[in-house]
Amino acid sequence: MSASTEERTRAQDPAARPAPVQAAPRVPVTPYWRAVGAIVWKDLRAEVRSREMVNSMLLFTLMTVMVFSLAMELNASARQNIVAGVLWVTVIFAGLLGLGRSLAAEKDRGSLDALLLAPIQRSALFFGKMIGNLLFVWVVSLMLLVLLTVLFNITMVKPLIVLIVLLGTLGFTTIGTLLSSMTVHARAREALLPIVLMPAVLPVLMPSVRATTAILNEMPTSEWMPWVRWLAVADLLFIVAAYMLFDYVVEE
Repeated sequence: MSASTEERTRAQDPAARPAPVQAAPRVPVTPYWRAVGAIVWKDLRAEVRSREMVNSMLLFTLMTVMVFSLAMELNASARQNIVAGVLWVTVIFAGLLGLGRSLAAEKDRGSLDALLLAPIQRSALFFGKMIGNLLFVWVVSLMLLVLLTVLFNITMVKPLIVLIVLLGTLGFTTIGTLLSSMTVHARAREALLPIVLMPAVLPVLMPSVRATTAILNEMPTSEWMPWVRWLAVADLLFIVAAYMLFDYVVEE
């Protein structure tokens, strides 16, 4: 049979025709904020079951405040002057405990690679982890304000101070989540994260301490409002930078 005869036979017989090439099925992409909410909910449920992260942060907070309270027991004026520093030093170091465990626990369980391969945008993973960390830090920070009020005999639960704490912890957890994702694959990640995070968090830490001190000393609005604006701008810049850089960080 000649070649032209074989081609005519193949054209007339449907079974002899080659199967058409089918396009690969498209993997549906999960809506952005649904993915963010799912990651936050997963972290909250895991923490409620284990209580590992929040318990360690609360224990560290309690011990730190008690040590400072006993050290400044005989000097009321010194307590008034240092209470803002005690607040933010405790928030930063207690937050480091949580940030260090956030992505490290995912990597140790082997679920970090699965999250990176999931059909979601990488930035959704970042915002999910960041919001989860932020909720934990907020809980510890609000309890810290109550502890300082009781042990230092200084009213810390004020709307303006709570606002400063919310803004300061927002910037801290944003840059902290980004840097913890950079150091999660390092061998000495527990020691490396504070080294890289402390210089980066200074644009948030300094205005937070200054604004808290000014509000506690009942200074006029013109004294602390510039620090609040600085804090809001720093938060915005950190969020934009983290949104733009997280893809490159996890790829590397």
